[in-house]
Amino acid sequence: MIQAFGLTSNPRKDLPPAVDDVSFEARAGYVTALLGAAGAGKTTALRLMLELQRGRGITYFRGRPLHRIAHPSREVGVLLGDVPGHPARSVRGHLRMLCAAAGVPVRRADEVLEVVGLVSLREERLGTLSRGVDRRLGLACALLPDPHTLLLDDPADGLSARENQWLHGMLRAHATQGGTVLFTTADPKEAARAADRVVTLDEGRLVADQDAADFARTRLRPRVAVRSPHAARLASLLAREARAAQRSVEVVRESGNRLSVYGSTCADVGETAFRHGILVHQLADEVGDTGTGVAPAPSVESHVLDGTLSDGVEGEPGPSQVSGPAETHTGASDGESCPSAAAGPVEAVTTIDPLAPLPPPISVRPAPSPLRPLRYELRRAAGVGTGFLTGAGVLVASALTAVLLARVGHTPQPRLLAAWPRELPLPPAALGAGLLGALAFGDEFRHPALAVDRGTVPRRLGLLAAKLVVAAATALLLALLTLGCDAEALYLVYGQELAEVPADWLPLGVSWIGFVIGCAWAGVLAAGVFRSTTAGLAAVVAVPVLVVPLVQKALEGASVRAAAGFSVRLREVFLSQWPFGGERYLSAAVRVLAQPVGGALTLSLTALLCAYLFTTLRSRVR
Repeated sequence: MIQAFGLTSNPRKDLPPAVDDVSFEARAGYVTALLGAAGAGKTTALRLMLELQRGRGITYFRGRPLHRIAHPSREVGVLLGDVPGHPARSVRGHLRMLCAAAGVPVRRADEVLEVVGLVSLREERLGTLSRGVDRRLGLACALLPDPHTLLLDDPADGLSARENQWLHGMLRAHATQGGTVLFTTADPKEAARAADRVVTLDEGRLVADQDAADFARTRLRPRVAVRSPHAARLASLLAREARAAQRSVEVVRESGNRLSVYGSTCADVGETAFRHGILVHQLADEVGDTGTGVAPAPSVESHVLDGTLSDGVEGEPGPSQVSGPAETHTGASDGESCPSAAAGPVEAVTTIDPLAPLPPPISVRPAPSPLRPLRYELRRAAGVGTGFLTGAGVLVASALTAVLLARVGHTPQPRLLAAWPRELPLPPAALGAGLLGALAFGDEFRHPALAVDRGTVPRRLGLLAAKLVVAAATALLLALLTLGCDAEALYLVYGQELAEVPADWLPLGVSWIGFVIGCAWAGVLAAGVFRSTTAGLAAVVAVPVLVVPLVQKALEGASVRAAAGFSVRLREVFLSQWPFGGERYLSAAVRVLAQPVGGALTLSLTALLCAYLFTTLRSRVR
């Protein structure tokens, strides 16, 4: 069950709020439609309910607000706009990744694909899907964790009539099993056909909350639409003839020169106009939303006739005697009223006392972390070919650079194997590792993949740890493959002499691996802080270009003391010798950090990690 109270969006400069004091209920076991024309505030209301947009009010899902639910995706399945996924990812791969985020078995992806009829398209890329298929995939994403509540924003958009019927059957089946369904639509006929209850919004305000049967009776009655420059005279004549013939006819004078005649036919209205020489510009049968375009004013004339109604003249309506109580129903699209004699009782909308305290503010809350972050990150990284293409490009560029450096000469052997010319700030391996690290977060913000129901990717420590582990493993593999490819290319072109391994290969290898992994981590952290792949890669390049010169200047001068004998003093402090020569490796690590590049990279990683933690804690406090 959904209970929304006082939903109000923040004002927009000189414009009124998109949603203003909206309260309604959507009951379990029923399908509820949120009806309104474009700009009525339907999507904004959903975003306020999901705490994606700032405003006021509160929404309970089975008695709890969304931020009090441990795993929101298992309680509320959401479809807002297009499916937020990388265009190069396959349909099945996208759902398998979301399975890890929601903590459900991976076989659930194939089950929902079969339910929504996308089994034959499971290997299609998201960027190639048609609008109708995208809506089916969005419904599959919403159904993936088997939620109790479905919130769908215009789910029938782009669907054919047959697909529309299938969709309504799906929503009805979910409600029959005890679930709650709330969907938005701008089509009154669709709302009456698919929903049990219709909540109507107009210009951000709640104007009607009715059962589907009452809604259809009051808003979808057949009528005759008439346009004439003598609309007032024609309305008066129709009233007289209805009284004389003892027929129940309702004439509603709308905006401009338009009339809506209920209880009559085109033939009767046309004959009346012809007999009295009244020019008619339009005469047509209509079945639709009776609230559209109605503009009552002091000169509006509305006649409900059952044979005893006296005719009225413009501005002077006559007394009426009707068989049933006439009541006013408020239209969905313009909020203006039109009388209806045959309508059933319309439920009154409860308004909040203006002197009552305001509803609580709605804060934008981040999405939850994946329940299985490492599995999620592996499927995210391996689901598109960007990482594999980047790795292949790095290996080719590194091998070519090593061969060219050997041809030029005067390059030390360690730099030759790493393909790192002195003229470049970074070798291809480090630059590629930084790019892959930046893609781990930045590309995810560009194509949100984790939280289809919350819109953005969170910066949680569990997700960060998973990304750092995967980035480190990828960078380690790239560093080793680069050395191997460079050595093999040098051997094939120049022979054994240039492919020899240096004598101090162990500390050099540790430094090389640490440097490449550090670049990858810098890309991950910078992209997470600035939410951009470009910013992540820029942070990686800034380490040798900006930070290294600063560290070199800080380390220069007579005031800097040497750290000789560090391993001996370390052994004296711990009063024992470390097993397997551990103090030697620690001393080597300290020497690496004491170098300008190592110190600059360590300083950059520390600053980025602190910035990441600061932004994460600040979002939680808000």
